[in-house]
Amino acid sequence: MNYESGVIAEKGEPITVGIEDEPLEFEDSQRSSKRRLMIIGGLVVLALAIAAYFVMRGGGTTTPAGDENAQAPTVTVVTPGQTTVDGEITATGTFSARREMPVGVVGEGGRVVSVPVDAGDWVRQGQILASIDRSVQSQQAQSAAASVQVAQADANLAQANLDRALQLVERGFVSTADVDRLTATRDAAVARVRVSQAQLRELRARNARLNIVAPASGLVLERNVETGQTVGAGSPPLFRIARGGEMELQARLSEDALSSIKVGTTASIRPIGTDSTFTGSVWQVSPTISQQDRQGVARIALPYAPGLRPGGFATATIASGTVVAPILPESAVLSDDEGPFVLIVNGEDKAERRAVTTGTVTSKGIVITEGLTGSERVVLRAGGFLTEGETVNTQLAKLD
Repeated sequence: MNYESGVIAEKGEPITVGIEDEPLEFEDSQRSSKRRLMIIGGLVVLALAIAAYFVMRGGGTTTPAGDENAQAPTVTVVTPGQTTVDGEITATGTFSARREMPVGVVGEGGRVVSVPVDAGDWVRQGQILASIDRSVQSQQAQSAAASVQVAQADANLAQANLDRALQLVERGFVSTADVDRLTATRDAAVARVRVSQAQLRELRARNARLNIVAPASGLVLERNVETGQTVGAGSPPLFRIARGGEMELQARLSEDALSSIKVGTTASIRPIGTDSTFTGSVWQVSPTISQQDRQGVARIALPYAPGLRPGGFATATIASGTVVAPILPESAVLSDDEGPFVLIVNGEDKAERRAVTTGTVTSKGIVITEGLTGSERVVLRAGGFLTEGETVNTQLAKLD
């Protein structure tokens, strides 16, 4: 046993710790020091966090009401005013011949022996479009011509007999009754000549109708017959001709638009799929409105041009006088499911949605036909990034 570690005290005396207990006391001291350092470090971190919070909150002060505008976004606005512009109405429609002439069989019909024209050809009035076999009719015409000759011979004989009787009646060789009989015979013979001649002319006219001819000069749009085909009076039209080659665009318009158009109004036509434009004029405004779609038709006459084909689709821009309305740049006009609209800044400097009706697009911008008076402050750009009711600062811009 090691007696150097300490002496056991008697009852009532203090205990003296030996050399072996000193390391335990040193370890407890180190633990206490670490604990104090951790507590102090935590307090420092908490203090820094509280300080940072108050810095971010501006030292714990409340932003004055007057500083709200300082934090609001700045937008550029315009006051469009009123501008006088030429009114225009845009419509769509299809091309057709202004005066289309269907040409069919007008005679007895028969087998087609020749078709000298084709679709796309120009024809003159009276030109033969197709010929029908007339071999039987030609024989009938020859027979009728022979009948005319027979009747004429009978009439000549009757006239000669009458002339001789008139010479003999003065001498008393022929009675007046014989003269009357011969005169009647002569008149009947002359009448038979006329009948035969009429029958011949009828046959010749029927034969002439076997030639299908153009009723007027124009452009052949359709050819629906071929050589060898049998046609008759009940056959559908064999040809369709645009008289003079003139075309028209049948533009469909609403009731309001139709009421603002007059006969003689000019229009610019652009066929779909091309950059070419053609100038025409309204020659007829529909007197009725369709009950299905509440629209009418404005017929725009156009001279012949190779780019105008019946059945084609086109856009028409029709002049409709002058209008006084605001004009806005395209960047100011927005659109969504509810239709076109703009954002204006009201008297409280808050963004406000305003539904508008757009008109024609000019070199200066879009005409606003309804929704604005022109005195409003309209957001020029970035309207799509604003919400209705948002407070904004404004910067006024001038329109060119």
